[in-house]
Amino acid sequence: MAVASLAAGSEDRADRDRKVVTRFAPSPTGFLHIGGARTALFNWLFARHHGGRFLLRIEDTDRARSTRPAIDAILDGMRWLGLDWDGDAVFQFARADRHAAVARELLAGGHAYKCFATAEELEAMRAEQKANRQPLRYDGRWRDRDPAEGGDAPFVIRLRAPRESATTIEDRVQGPVTVQNGELDDMVLLRSDGTPTYMLAVVVDDHDMGVTHVIRGDDHLNNAFRQLALIRAMGWAEPVYAHVPLIHGADGAKLSKRHGALGVEAYRDELGILPEALFNYLLRLGWGHGDAEIISREQATEWFDLAAIGRSPSRFDTKKLENLNGHYIREAADERLAELVAPQVIEAAGRDIGGSGLDLLRRAMPFLKPRAKDLRELADAAGFLFRTRPLDMDERASSLLDPAAIDLLAAVHRAIAATVEWSAPALEDAVRGVADTAGIGLGKVAQPLRAALTGRATSPGIFDVLVLLGREESLGRLSDRLAG
Repeated sequence: MAVASLAAGSEDRADRDRKVVTRFAPSPTGFLHIGGARTALFNWLFARHHGGRFLLRIEDTDRARSTRPAIDAILDGMRWLGLDWDGDAVFQFARADRHAAVARELLAGGHAYKCFATAEELEAMRAEQKANRQPLRYDGRWRDRDPAEGGDAPFVIRLRAPRESATTIEDRVQGPVTVQNGELDDMVLLRSDGTPTYMLAVVVDDHDMGVTHVIRGDDHLNNAFRQLALIRAMGWAEPVYAHVPLIHGADGAKLSKRHGALGVEAYRDELGILPEALFNYLLRLGWGHGDAEIISREQATEWFDLAAIGRSPSRFDTKKLENLNGHYIREAADERLAELVAPQVIEAAGRDIGGSGLDLLRRAMPFLKPRAKDLRELADAAGFLFRTRPLDMDERASSLLDPAAIDLLAAVHRAIAATVEWSAPALEDAVRGVADTAGIGLGKVAQPLRAALTGRATSPGIFDVLVLLGREESLGRLSDRLAG
């Protein structure tokens, strides 16, 4: 343990000695999914911890699948999580000429070569390799041939990758990882139509953007060796690599939609998750600081380091996220919560609640938020405040309003109507008096009273409900039940 701590400390000092630059590079072929959001978070935290820069690059080279709505969703999701980036976002497709220029520079320097192999030839090559149970990789057939043999035929430019010895990456998460160079093929840099490949574009962009630390999912670990060969061919500074294990579902299987692998906007708009809750939860997916579970943005920035990222896949647990979200709802300002749930409340009520309604929501929050684990539940719990009379009863509430309960409600109506001060203590005294006169417990009165006032069998404390509804509305709802 002492050795590990010393190594981690040495790495931290080395990071402080250089200007840290990290990047998040999503492909805009869909929304910002949960795994991508965690990658962005780790990059953001590492840069902020070291006083460095966090850059954003949109890898939009797949023109058929890259869409403006997806780009906007990614940017919106990052802003919602508070992951601000430095400078303007870089769009990879716009830099295609620069990528192609690097490929031609490698070609001129002998670090790349023209390959005239046709699609049919390559397919036959792969079929033969498959039949012989060999690794499926380019066999270098044009590596040492005179390009003049290709004549005017279409060609791609391939990297002349090293074949001897091995390459070791001192990965900050995985530890030292070694691959024999003979296992890597000569990857395509420039396609026959002159467009750059993803592998080329990533390396060039990282270099030109000054990226010092590449923090990404471990599904890119194999790519790192191929990209490193390109970096070395250009004589560029090598970045520090940190490949983070992917997120799995609670059952240990690869994360999918059935596990909760949704876009960030779905957690916000459909599941009612607060950004600070998702921030905290993503932070703890694979990273930890002692036994700390509730970690603020400021603490995360102070504590974050790569050495504390685990080597095993983390497991996504929706229940844990909901529990964490419940904590942050209880901590949130009442005014903020009222504004967040107001649109859902208005939709359910079918009418505008106005400024007075928003104020009522704010005043109700101390009574509503202790029970809620998400904003949907919070909005649903607040719905009784704005329901139109006479209230519709759910099945459980209707079962509580038998003839005996109606008689009790009549007594409650008389008692609270005579109450001078409309406060929770005064109302409790009045209702308790009804229970005492009837010779029953307070709960036997509170249950039908709750049903009559809210149309539900559950609600905040019944005397808080009375106070929030006010004298006129409370007595009116009771009168509706007595008249029915």
